[in-house]
Amino acid sequence: MDVRLSEILAALSHALDITEGQPRGHSERTCLIAMRIAEHLELDDATTSSLFHAALLKDAGCSSNAAKVAALYGADDAAVKRDRKVTDHLSPAASVRHLVRATAPGRSPMAKARHLRLLVAHGAGGSRDLTELRCERGASVARFIGLDEVAATAIRHLDEHWDGRGYPDGLEGDAISLCGRILCLAQTAEVYWQDGGAGEACDVALRRCGSWFDPAVVDALVATREDAVFWASLQTPLVSALEPPDRAQYADDDRLDRIAEAFATIVDAKSPYTGRHSLGVAEIAVALAARLGDDAVGQRAIRRAALLHDIGKLGVSNRILDKPGRLDAAEWRAMRRHPEWTLEILQRIPAFAALAQVAAAHHERLDGTGYHRGLGAAQLDRPSRVLAVADVAEALSAERPYRGPLAPGEVLAIMRRDAGTALDAGVFAALEAALPAWSAAPARRDDERVAA
Repeated sequence: MDVRLSEILAALSHALDITEGQPRGHSERTCLIAMRIAEHLELDDATTSSLFHAALLKDAGCSSNAAKVAALYGADDAAVKRDRKVTDHLSPAASVRHLVRATAPGRSPMAKARHLRLLVAHGAGGSRDLTELRCERGASVARFIGLDEVAATAIRHLDEHWDGRGYPDGLEGDAISLCGRILCLAQTAEVYWQDGGAGEACDVALRRCGSWFDPAVVDALVATREDAVFWASLQTPLVSALEPPDRAQYADDDRLDRIAEAFATIVDAKSPYTGRHSLGVAEIAVALAARLGDDAVGQRAIRRAALLHDIGKLGVSNRILDKPGRLDAAEWRAMRRHPEWTLEILQRIPAFAALAQVAAAHHERLDGTGYHRGLGAAQLDRPSRVLAVADVAEALSAERPYRGPLAPGEVLAIMRRDAGTALDAGVFAALEAALPAWSAAPARRDDERVAA
């Protein structure tokens, strides 16, 4: 049965929110603000629909620069992005304060100085490149899941400013798409609303009117200042009611597959060591399911679960994901939360509810030694067991910050020690037959799925 695209994107937007260092619901609230501006500007239904979906997917490229941000600042990428969201980076004084706050927090003066030098050397050109990577990746995801070019362009133009001093292309005035201008203001207003309510959201719009923001769009936002009912609605955002009814989009099975694959690329783009992890796990899981006799429906279900199993990792700092040494206790606690976040996000989507439990169980083990819930054999169905084996096999086959990739024989030798105790023996037997062929197959490049 087809499901509304807005329900899926609204739920998955929570994963994008945590990647950007924002509280869950940020994108949905941005969508509500954008829709209110669109109403004031009397946009037609087609443009409003494009804006609606673009608002929910605006941060689809956010993971692509996370590793670079963490490395440059020597800090949690989400924390840096959160601080940058409330910084007028075109103000030299504000930029300096941001750098002092966000660079290598809690570390030695020498470490802070080293990262500040890196940031200075990176310069405005480097910042522009990071923004271009983020915005173009987001636009590519929008196109991949079937959104129109108006929506994709709005995402591309998200960080352009009215005065031409924004990124990535330095577009000015009406050269920026109208939906892009609305999104730029709507997302900024939402961030300032979090701490200062409607007054601060409107005040920041007025302070940056004519520089960051289109004056006509600012006027549309400021007209809502005294509408207490509207601003109260942001507390529990319900975006589906604002989708233009005659323009509602739906997702059939093929589109659901594309959405799962698109979000897998978002997850994998977060770390240079997971560039193909989710797709690889999906390929192995499908091969195992086929060998174990699953029909096409079962294979499709396990593929979706595999593609989305690590969506919770979008909330894990790259300082942890890319750390070359052993994780300390606090870092390990943070890492172990990602299956929990996967479950929370996927459970919000009726179309993915059945696979949410499977996806979130990829670190569970038959003997109860796994995480995040410590489930045992009696609680783990076969799809969960298949996904657990596929995840381990792909992870061992791939490069990691602390070691190189392992050959199929080494992978199987390591996993054989856990077969029948932590990992399902029958699924492992299927892996022994499937892994050599999978390892020998040429990997599909990312740009064959979602162009970088």
